[in-house]
Amino acid sequence: MQNLTLAWKKARKHKTKKLYVKEFEKDVKGNLLKLHEELKNQAYNPRPLVTFIVKDPKTRRISKSAFRDRVVHHALVRIIEPIFDKTFIYDSCANRIGKGNLFALKRFDFFKRKVTCNLKKEAFCFKADIKHYFQEVDHDILIEIIKRKVKDEKVIWLVEKILENGANGGGAKHVFSRKVCLSAI
Repeated sequence: MQNLTLAWKKARKHKTKKLYVKEFEKDVKGNLLKLHEELKNQAYNPRPLVTFIVKDPKTRRISKSAFRDRVVHHALVRIIEPIFDKTFIYDSCANRIGKGNLFALKRFDFFKRKVTCNLKKEAFCFKADIKHYFQEVDHDILIEIIKRKVKDEKVIWLVEKILENGANGGGAKHVFSRKVCLSAI
């Protein structure tokens, strides 16, 4: 219950004026207790994802989870993030605490100066994006990677539930898949 409470606080951060947050918080204690019981009894089923298109600047298909499910995602990340985070290379910045844009820019500048001998030589940077990478992640392989590090069967069950929910709309692009996939590469 404590994990769910902390996860709810994180999920609502910067979203307190959103209608879906206000709805959840009309009975926050009841909603968190219900989620707790569903998770404890393995009766939890995520709500269907809402899918929409965003153009910023490229067109992307986004699948959004219901707020109650995002609370569960945050709770799950609180469990598995410490396990996987220590397997990442120091310079990996994707969704990592204390490693945001500023950290990434500083590391880029460090390596740029190292490669160019303090800007005395020319260097090139290659930027790439793998099209639909997270939608194409093989869930069976992802689960096997997670099982190598996570032994709790209830956690594995929850990961599978979330992946199943996204299989028809959002693929594997969930809060934990990016972290786990990057650590496996």
